[in-house]
Amino acid sequence: MLNISQNPIDRDEVLKNQSAYQEVMSKSASRRLVYLLTGLFVLGIVILFLPWTQNIRATGKLTTLRPENREQAIHSMISGRIEAWYVSEGQLVKQGDTIVFISEMKSDYLDPQLVERSTNQTNAKKASISAYQEKAQALADQISALTRNRRLKIEQAENYYNQARLKVVSDSIDFQTAVVNYEIAQKQFDRQQKLYDQGLKSLTELEQRKQKLQEARYKQVSVENKWLASKNAFINAKLNLSIVRNDFSEKIAKAKSDRMSALSSALEAEGAFNKLSIQQSNYTRRSGFYYITAPQDGYVTRALITGIGETVKEGAPVFSFIPANYELAVEMFVRPIDLPLIQEGRKVQLQFDGWPALVFNGWPGMSFGTFTGRIVAYDKAASSNGKFRVLVAPDPETEPWPKLLRLGSGSYGIALLKNVPVWYELWRDLNGFPPDFYMEPEGASNIKKTKK
Repeated sequence: MLNISQNPIDRDEVLKNQSAYQEVMSKSASRRLVYLLTGLFVLGIVILFLPWTQNIRATGKLTTLRPENREQAIHSMISGRIEAWYVSEGQLVKQGDTIVFISEMKSDYLDPQLVERSTNQTNAKKASISAYQEKAQALADQISALTRNRRLKIEQAENYYNQARLKVVSDSIDFQTAVVNYEIAQKQFDRQQKLYDQGLKSLTELEQRKQKLQEARYKQVSVENKWLASKNAFINAKLNLSIVRNDFSEKIAKAKSDRMSALSSALEAEGAFNKLSIQQSNYTRRSGFYYITAPQDGYVTRALITGIGETVKEGAPVFSFIPANYELAVEMFVRPIDLPLIQEGRKVQLQFDGWPALVFNGWPGMSFGTFTGRIVAYDKAASSNGKFRVLVAPDPETEPWPKLLRLGSGSYGIALLKNVPVWYELWRDLNGFPPDFYMEPEGASNIKKTKK
């Protein structure tokens, strides 16, 4: 059997006496089975070397590309009681159309003329601000007038003071003169008395000198009295100057105090006015919350609080709403091991629930009923299910997605990667290795950049 000998061996001659060999070789069906198994084996070997497109498979659902176009719950801004519904479920509404009317429940807002009365309060407080400001301005004018009068009065009092001071100086000089005259008259009288005692002067001359002495004495006392009166007038002038200063300072201080009180009252009134203005604005805005309107063109899908007379809490959802105009997208969830292979702009083959399709994962060109999309975004953190969310939008360069697709429908996505032989893909799956990441050759990328 090892062909060591040069003599050939005839297999049929050797095995012709073997009954099992003769039985097998005598039947044509057995030969066909051998041929079939051999052909299948060869076909399997050929298939192992066929190209296979690696892919990442994930399930998801239809959503919208932009967050504001997704289904949303419309909430009530206030707590109240539902009084009327103006639409039915599934009805198309325009932006600003009234959907439901809610009446007030809180006792603080039950007054039907609440906005008008709060407006009157605000206007009254605004008028009080003007009154206080005018009072402060009048007091400021009064302070200016008092300041001018004080300056004039002080100048007048200072003049009186200077006049009295000079009068004191003048009277003091007169008094000193009178004292000197009296002393001279006294000396002259004494000399006249000695001469009279010696018999050299007559009694008449002595009496004349004595009269002159008395006149000098009278003059001295009169001038002294006048000097003391001038000093008293000087003291009064000094006191009057101090009184004028103190009086006007007191008046100006009181006017300033009244002005500051008026300004303080004006500021308090302004604070109360701002508070009332905010309250009035809140009342006005709150009155606009009684009617819940459509935020944009769309459909009222479902009423979450039904009936008339039901109460709704502040911030509670009233109905769900879907915009009429939106761009479809697919929300898929991929495994963490596949996330490094996800890139924005990568193509994804999509199969939608309810849409007939024949999918071959490894041969996308042979698939039927699938549509192409491109990855536009993916989360940087895992979702609650432990997978990463990937958002896929329609590819404008390929066939558009069906118009009958609806939000929330299921989908099956296949992200296409690198082409490898089938045997390599089987070996990778058995070993649990991630797919190969396809990178364009450096020359091809440079050519694209040059074209741009």
